[in-house]
Amino acid sequence: MTQRISEVVRNTNETKIRVRLNLDGTGQGTLNTGVPFLDHMIDQIKRHGLFDIDIHCDGDLEIDDHHTVEDCGITLGQAFAQALGDKKGLKRYGHFYAPLDEALSRVVVDLSGRPGLFMDIPFTRARIGTFDVDLFSEFFQGFVNHALMTLHIDNLKGKNSHHQIESVFKALARALRMACEVDPRAENTIASTKGSL
Repeated sequence: MTQRISEVVRNTNETKIRVRLNLDGTGQGTLNTGVPFLDHMIDQIKRHGLFDIDIHCDGDLEIDDHHTVEDCGITLGQAFAQALGDKKGLKRYGHFYAPLDEALSRVVVDLSGRPGLFMDIPFTRARIGTFDVDLFSEFFQGFVNHALMTLHIDNLKGKNSHHQIESVFKALARALRMACEVDPRAENTIASTKGSL
């Protein structure tokens, strides 16, 4: 099997980002987005998905976290799309339920080639520390648009916003891990009747 590794550099007037991704890793890597809570959430993807992820971002945090969070989603999505290559042999679909204390979230992934985000997280407060929870929709939208995937996110229950979003990211990690795995029974085929994803 070819190495499924990518490196993406994205520079704009608002952010300068470098992402390195290994889909067949062990959950290692260094995260430095400049937004500690975002680092904590991407760490869930890394550890529970067993992806090696390195991210470094210099963003205009003096304005606010918006550009950094959105652009990290975009660049991470580009890295996934690049590392997945022609998508031969992929299982394509993944799903997972993840609890975190009182919170329970379900995430379903389709590496369809069609970006779509369907998200229902009834946050119980607007901020987690200083982090604006509205920015997660920006992260996920940037991610799916550039990873070319369909993503359904549902927080089914939860009272603590930290637990709500962390359970989402843990479920996302496991669902992505499942979808990105190679199916040994279909290593040289595309999981689509169209013949392409």
